[in-house]
Amino acid sequence: MALILNLETATTACSVSLGRDGTLLALKELNGEYTHAENLTVFIADVMKQAGLQLHDLDAVAVSKGPGSYTGLRIGVSSAKGLCYSLGKPLIAINTLYSMMSGIIHLPSSLIHFPALLCPMLDARRMEVYCAVYDSEGNEIRPTAAEIIDEHSFAELLKEQPVYFFGDGAAKCKAALSHSSNAFFIDDIYPSAKDMITLSEKAFRDHLFEDVAYFEPFYLKDFVAGKKKGEL
Repeated sequence: MALILNLETATTACSVSLGRDGTLLALKELNGEYTHAENLTVFIADVMKQAGLQLHDLDAVAVSKGPGSYTGLRIGVSSAKGLCYSLGKPLIAINTLYSMMSGIIHLPSSLIHFPALLCPMLDARRMEVYCAVYDSEGNEIRPTAAEIIDEHSFAELLKEQPVYFFGDGAAKCKAALSHSSNAFFIDDIYPSAKDMITLSEKAFRDHLFEDVAYFEPFYLKDFVAGKKKGEL
């Protein structure tokens, strides 16, 4: 059985879970402002304490690799790599959108009705989102991409069957997409380390490990530094 620490920092959510053999042992998370630098190491210590285990007991560390916030991803990946290097443990990387989709599939049937397509969306500023589309079996229908959303987006998919949109990018797209009777929106869904547990366990069993020295987050877009207030 594998004991895996899972780190999720791709958005405003700072989330840490501990899983053994695909089962949740401990979870600590906070969704709000970007507080990863202050909270991530504290949350890691908390989940290990909750489970009564030590870091050296881990078999691997998994990190949400993106897409998402540049700064959040850097903090999460840097922390995961540091742990793996110091403990001599393998590193596992999980696609953030795929992890969100995996969590949605297990929601109660009162919230989502299959067959349907699932479209996790993360805010990428203005009317752009990071998104992907999956079927109810978790198969990728459209790959992860950065897309500018308008009333024509996903038109070919919405003609055929229901599509559920969720994540912090979905809310701002609701006005553009809700003209279709096949467009549905699920509120208050954000990336969580608890949804990484079964995925990281499978990756561990399949020996899908990253190179600790050279692994980089999946940014999807180049980082552009914003100007500070008052700057010309």
